[in-house]
Amino acid sequence: MPTGHRPGAEQVWPTRSARIRSGAHEPGPEPSSARPGGAGHDYWNHNVAYHRWIIDAVARHGRCRVLDVGCGEGLLLQHLAPLVASATGVEKDEISVGRARARLAGEANTLLVHCDFEQFVPDEDGYDLITFVASLHHMDPRAALTRAARLLRPGGELLVVGLTANRSPLDWAFSALTLPVARFGSLVHHETRDIGAPVAGAREDLREIRRIAREVLPGARIRRGLYYRYLLRWTGPAG
Repeated sequence: MPTGHRPGAEQVWPTRSARIRSGAHEPGPEPSSARPGGAGHDYWNHNVAYHRWIIDAVARHGRCRVLDVGCGEGLLLQHLAPLVASATGVEKDEISVGRARARLAGEANTLLVHCDFEQFVPDEDGYDLITFVASLHHMDPRAALTRAARLLRPGGELLVVGLTANRSPLDWAFSALTLPVARFGSLVHHETRDIGAPVAGAREDLREIRRIAREVLPGARIRRGLYYRYLLRWTGPAG
């Protein structure tokens, strides 16, 4: 998985509006050519396909506080920033944080934190909406979901766009049936497959994710989605 710097002429430096907090050091400036189309470039892939699902959830909460766990190079935060009171991203990959910093340079209500989620110390008094987009399978899902639930404000919402391993005949059959749709979507939207972010294979299958969710997120709703993803939604207790 490519995580090194790529050559480029233009250097993008941090600004005060996209702040970085790190337990060690701040990532150095990232060449703009290492990002698809530059700092403000919009693109589409199988994860971005579900940004609308998250934006619709934001509309239910109004000017809310959002935490994006495993925010990558910050495209979702960029989409959410005009709609929310504050948008915080947690990302452990140094290069991705550098790209997010450049992308979010004009968004004064965003905060980037360079650390593992388990080490994250929130600035906010809880969050109204917490998201994981293709990031939960990089972590211990039980520990991450348990921690996210504790960081939600009363009545807050947890959304996961996740990946799982195919193990059962149903898993393989569903993937096969949705393959033509996924390929058609990729073609129509001119999919950007490689954005230079670390990748990892999913360890848990959907049955295991459902079991974990039943134990740590009672009442969570999980469904299979297109583009080899599942969607999890959970609303925390009101008080």
